[in-house]
Amino acid sequence: MSLLKIPFCLLFVFLAHAALAWYQNQPQAAGPDVPSGKLRSLSFAPYHAGFSPIAQKFPLPEHIEHDARLIADKTYTIRTYSVRGGMQPTPDYARQYGLDMMMGAWLGDGHPENRVEIQTLIQAANQHADVVKRVIVGNEVLLRKDMDIDTLIGYIRQVKQAVQQPVTYADVWSSYLQYPQLFREVDFITIHILPYWEDEPVAIEHAAEHVEKIVRQIEDKAHSMGVDKPILIGESGWPSVGRQRGAAVPGVVNSARYIRDLIQVANRHGFDYNIVEAFNQPWKSHNEGVVGANWGLLDIDREPVFPLTGPVRENPDWLVQFGWAAVLNLAAAACAWRSLQRLPAAKLAAYLALGQLFGAGLVHLADLSWETSYSPWQQAYSLALVAANAALAGLLLVQAHAAAAGSAVAGPYRKALQTAYLFFMALAVVKTYLLAFDGRYLSFPVEQFAIPALGIFQLAFCRRLNHLVAAADSDAVAGKHSSRLALLLGIGSFGVVAGETYSFMSAYDFIQAHPSFGEGLPVALGYVMQNRQLLSWLLCILILALPFWRRPDAKRQAQNGGIRIGGESR
Repeated sequence: MSLLKIPFCLLFVFLAHAALAWYQNQPQAAGPDVPSGKLRSLSFAPYHAGFSPIAQKFPLPEHIEHDARLIADKTYTIRTYSVRGGMQPTPDYARQYGLDMMMGAWLGDGHPENRVEIQTLIQAANQHADVVKRVIVGNEVLLRKDMDIDTLIGYIRQVKQAVQQPVTYADVWSSYLQYPQLFREVDFITIHILPYWEDEPVAIEHAAEHVEKIVRQIEDKAHSMGVDKPILIGESGWPSVGRQRGAAVPGVVNSARYIRDLIQVANRHGFDYNIVEAFNQPWKSHNEGVVGANWGLLDIDREPVFPLTGPVRENPDWLVQFGWAAVLNLAAAACAWRSLQRLPAAKLAAYLALGQLFGAGLVHLADLSWETSYSPWQQAYSLALVAANAALAGLLLVQAHAAAAGSAVAGPYRKALQTAYLFFMALAVVKTYLLAFDGRYLSFPVEQFAIPALGIFQLAFCRRLNHLVAAADSDAVAGKHSSRLALLLGIGSFGVVAGETYSFMSAYDFIQAHPSFGEGLPVALGYVMQNRQLLSWLLCILILALPFWRRPDAKRQAQNGGIRIGGESR
């Protein structure tokens, strides 16, 4: 029977994990199906892996042809943002695959470049009038403060005089309210409504309602000026991966749900829409972090992120990830198979459950960090971080085995564990202060520190289980700098809350809605406290820091390498 003890315990742990993962990843309803499975319009930026307008590596003709063919059954129209930079063949491929175009010109802060872009736009729109149905002069130029309103209006008028198609300018909805003269200049009103990015972010449950409210607000403003023109929501969507803002949570199901809800609103109110975007854009992570790279209907490998019809899974790869976690746990158990056979069944099951938790954490970290690494140095960092977590998990399993067996741990293992925790604490300090000072586009790295935080709980449990404190007490992993790092983490946690609060209170639309400090502060703090990712990060660094707020005598004992048994030292 002893020979079967480990296999039976492993089977129990595997079944428990598989059942939980299966339950958490059941298909979810995401709203009514998209009619015919096709959207009215999709933002079209055919940048493949390794291509970026920032690096001046523009799409190749074969990329444009491939992507146009790929999305022809998913949309009726594509919106482009530039007529140069490799995009010149786009109208021909759009015609070939039965797609209409909203052709855009990219305007910036350089007049010579803008002049060339405008002339190229006019020429392309006239040459491809059968495909180019609408023309967009500039995208969020006013939001970026790249030019003044009068210069922009001059470009709009120039294009209107030279093409037959309706002409517009695209920007966030508040820019139209800030510069109401735009209502008279454009042939149709093009506004961007992105509930996730609002200065006061909107939860997915209220996102469709928010869109309706903004559209009515724009309509009322236009009507008050005697303007009655069609409205196009030029950009709207929801990110599938990235940092949470207030109650706005990125996610695959939320992304699918938002698009389907938006279509219902558009059908009820009779306005047009364009979804941002067709494909994930890794190059956007340079300015917008992970969340900026993950707004696509298809990922960078051109695989669907979610379907437009039917139920949606948050993580369709859960079974593969469970399998890898089980393999890692089985490998760890094989390394200590003989000694594990001597453990009582309860302690053995607890040890194997811990191994499965560590395995699941490593697999999740490896999958997420690699999928959100968009440059060679980010990939190198991800590999190093996974390796560091794997090493720490191995050291923690050694500690757990020693505590379960009632034995001591060799000095080199204790020293290695101490070094590992100093490394993760120092890294947590860096991450925390980056989030505090400039965290708008940075993700909360909870998954990177899940194993270190879980390890603190394990060490505390082992201390209760066994009086051999050097083998299982957090004092044993405290280095001489750990209390200083703990202090920095404590201060940094307040900085994260303050930084997130300030980012809301300093935003233009937020100030317009809450002009006084006393009125705005509780609202901003409310958004901060709704951010589960932020709260999880604060909890994570608190767990890392708390064991190292130690008494002076405990510090001296740890430095002397003493082993306390029943309150004594040897």
